[in-house]
Amino acid sequence: MFLTVKKVPTTSWSSSNPQSFKLKLQTIFYLIFGLVLFGTGEGLLIVSTTGAAPWTVLAQGISINIDKSVGFVTFFISVTVFFFWIFLKLKPGIGTLLNIIIVAVMLDVSIMFFQTPILFYNKFLLAIFGVFLVGLGSGFYLMANLGPGPRDGLMTGLQEKTNLPIVLVRAFLEISVVSIGWYLGGTVGMGTLLFAFGIGPSVVLGFYLVERFCN
Repeated sequence: MFLTVKKVPTTSWSSSNPQSFKLKLQTIFYLIFGLVLFGTGEGLLIVSTTGAAPWTVLAQGISINIDKSVGFVTFFISVTVFFFWIFLKLKPGIGTLLNIIIVAVMLDVSIMFFQTPILFYNKFLLAIFGVFLVGLGSGFYLMANLGPGPRDGLMTGLQEKTNLPIVLVRAFLEISVVSIGWYLGGTVGMGTLLFAFGIGPSVVLGFYLVERFCN
């Protein structure tokens, strides 16, 4: 049963060293492919207008107030979060750096090329598909084992510093950023809840599909 997965699976193309820069072409391909899916999925959540992922709600709220694109703001949020890695003594990998760039670009690309459905039913289906893409993309990029994204690194780094349960650290971060984003005008709705409750199973499903079909 795929829902019983307790750790990130490894494949023949997974990197043995997250900080390595001597990589197989296949590893780089799947890493980039996963990040493209991840960014597209988050972008489709925005396009659905049913609500965005918590960190994207923050980016939306800031973008409304400074008149910059969501992708542009997401890039600078990621860079800012990455800066805090210095104090947490975390080591980035090439996956960390590509995450900052590719996810931001794909958010703007998705918003530019996809249209919001007219019917709410179709908006909800688009949101579900977006969460699925984020989970599948996570499966690819996490299994490449080339470093976590800036936000995931912040979460694990804070957990190690505070020794609090990771679920509490993640909840604190997610609730904080979505609250600030909502206050600034970001979209919070059913899509946000769908992401909150659906991202875990979607990531595990992503692990299962990648391991099953791309090993």
